Amino acid sequence: MTSDALTGGFAKAPQQSARAFRGLLEVMARPGTIHLLEGAAPPAPLSVAAGVALLTLADGTTPLHLTGAADCAAVRDWVTFHIGAPLVAAEDADFALGRWQDLQPLHRFRIGQPDYPDRSATLIVEVDRLEAAGARLTGPGIKDAAHLSLPEVAAFRANRALFPLGFDVLLTCGAQVAGLPRSTIVEDV
Repeated sequence: MTSDALTGGFAKAPQQSARAFRGLLEVMARPGTIHLLEGAAPPAPLSVAAGVALLTLADGTTPLHLTGAADCAAVRDWVTFHIGAPLVAAEDADFALGRWQDLQPLHRFRIGQPDYPDRSATLIVEVDRLEAAGARLTGPGIKDAAHLSLPEVAAFRANRALFPLGFDVLLTCGAQVAGLPRSTIVEDV
C-alpha cells in the first residue's frame, strides 16, 4: 500500500458523509436532477463524486466490484484503507464502479429476486459529461419529465422492463452525480 492511499478521505466524516448521503438520496428520489458531491479526493481515475459515493455508501461489509481503469492498485489501496469494502467479482457485488463500456455485459450484476428485489447491485458509472439534456425520463419522483445525458438508452429501457427487479445507477462526472433508479422510464428524444 502506498502512502497516497492514506489521503483523500473525508476530513470531517460525520458532517461530510451526512451531506453526501442527503445528496445521494435526492438524486435517487428525483431522477434527472444533478447534485454536487464534495469532500474527498480519491485517486485517479476516480471522480470526486464516485469517491464520495463510495465513502458514503460502502463499508467493510459491502462487496464492491471495480472494473476497467478503476481496477488499479491506487484505487484498490484507497478503498481498502478508507472503506474496507471487499473487492469481488461482478456477480457478487452490491456496488460496481467503472465506465459504462467496462461494466458490460450488464447481465453479470444482480437484479434482486421476486421476494427480495432490494438484493440488487447499484452501478456507479463514470461518464465524460453529465447534463440535464438527452434521454427523456418519466416516472416516480419526476413531475412531468426530466432529461439526462445517458451513455445509452436501450439498456436502461430493458432494465425498467424488469421492474421491480433490476439494478440502480449513479452517474458521476467530476463532482456531479445523478441517479437513475430502476423505476424510471427512459425514452429516446
